[in-house]
Amino acid sequence: MDAYVAAVSFNVCFRTEEKVKRFRRRNLMICAVSKGAEEAFKKTVEIDRLIDTLRDANPKQLQQLVVENVLAFNEGFWIRLAARTETCKSEDDKKDYEELATSVMSIVDLLVNKTREKIESSTDILKDILKPVVSGVEEISWPPRDPAALQLMEKEINQREQKGQLDESFLSEVNAQLRKAKEDGDKPGLEAMLQKVLQLYASRVLSKRSYAKKEDEIIKSEQFLEILIKAPEEEWNNLLINGLTLGKGEIPPDDLYAVIKKRIERTLIRTEAGSYEQRVLVEYLKGIQTRAQGIVQILQGKP
Repeated sequence: MDAYVAAVSFNVCFRTEEKVKRFRRRNLMICAVSKGAEEAFKKTVEIDRLIDTLRDANPKQLQQLVVENVLAFNEGFWIRLAARTETCKSEDDKKDYEELATSVMSIVDLLVNKTREKIESSTDILKDILKPVVSGVEEISWPPRDPAALQLMEKEINQREQKGQLDESFLSEVNAQLRKAKEDGDKPGLEAMLQKVLQLYASRVLSKRSYAKKEDEIIKSEQFLEILIKAPEEEWNNLLINGLTLGKGEIPPDDLYAVIKKRIERTLIRTEAGSYEQRVLVEYLKGIQTRAQGIVQILQGKP
């Protein structure tokens, strides 16, 4: 009898537990569906708000709105716009939506074409910069056999930078080509050449501002850093040996590190966060710092 009661009790408890589990699973499923429906509703509300704003805008405002929200014109947007067009109560409203769709599509297409042209333009600019080094050469080698070719490349970079052509699109193109060269692994000459393009660009831009003079006083550590910034990377070793106190100069290493740190901070403030310009300039300054630290270790007799 006791065994029978125990068995019945166990069976009841088991069934109750199963019911509780099923209830919890059902609740979780309901919550998941509700959350998904809520998210979909929020997105629909956002799209509707954007559509209403676009409808109320004049042609000039419409262009600006499309530019500012270009990433919003995805499949969901066009499906929602089509749905609202189909549910219009009057032909006039339907016509307004159709005209809006045509206008937005035209502006988006124009933006895409401009972006494509910009990329193509950046590629052409890079080709022109590299032309003195690669023209008439079967295999790219670095440094170039003709020293004059490097001077012509630097001259081209300076002219292009002066015209404002070495923008984010250009730097993006150089970085893309450099990344591909590194991934391929069989074009060390091209990789070094593209690195040189970025170094020349950074040297040119950073040299525009001088912090070596404060009122009537010359800050020697700043002046020394500016000499390094302007100099080709191949000359850094000799300049550091002759300029630092551990070598033949009068600049303490810590003073040089301090002004490099300060210049990096200034660069971060003056450039757009996350931009290629910021990245290239900061990497160039860090390259000088790394080279200085290496020379200091050698001069101190450390391995």
